[in-house]
Amino acid sequence: MPFKLLIVIPCYNEQDSLPALLAELKSLALPPAFSMDIAVVNDCSKDATVEVAKKHTDIVLDLPVNLGIGGAMQTGYLYAFQHGYDLAVQMDGDGQHPPYELHKLLQHWEATKASVVIGSRFIVKQGFQSSALRRTGIGYLHWLNKFFTGIHVYDSTSGFRLFDRKAIAIAAGNYPDEYPEPESIIIFAKAGLAVEEIPVAMRERQGGQSSIKQFAQLYYIVKVTIAMFFSFIRK
Repeated sequence: MPFKLLIVIPCYNEQDSLPALLAELKSLALPPAFSMDIAVVNDCSKDATVEVAKKHTDIVLDLPVNLGIGGAMQTGYLYAFQHGYDLAVQMDGDGQHPPYELHKLLQHWEATKASVVIGSRFIVKQGFQSSALRRTGIGYLHWLNKFFTGIHVYDSTSGFRLFDRKAIAIAAGNYPDEYPEPESIIIFAKAGLAVEEIPVAMRERQGGQSSIKQFAQLYYIVKVTIAMFFSFIRK
């Protein structure tokens, strides 16, 4: 039987970028070892995101209140866990993660069986590289994760990541709310899971606006540092 793969797409006001992303995913030819479903998690959007999603996929998890990225993703992982998926892949609803790069995550998982496979913009510097200020902050988070876990993750804020059953089970029960990408690396490392990073190409967001504004990035770095520290010391 093929491995059951769930694509989890968290969305908040992504009506503009979502149709093209879902169309790309549905036209994707996956290796025969995998069967794919797509779940859109609508995080209480104020636009037509949920209506757009329902036109393109059968699995739409429509949250009644805004939970933020962590809560939206935990909802997706809980669905994956309850429905027996072997793998779950997060892809952002803004179109930054090209579906044609998905095969790289799947190939790496097939070769290594790593529990967490993270797609990175910065290993070979392909595609969109983000602003210099954001790259500086991401470089700092790379150092911080290395300090806490001993693992090199150069793009620790990347939301393009694959989880196996063990990682799905952990994320379904305990997933960080505000800053899940860098903080969850610590949680997985403490659980003894293999966390690996591979190069992928990304693109600029295809619509909507980032949740992290330019002036708020220093505030973000301070808060995520505190969150990562408490994840590190928590039993």
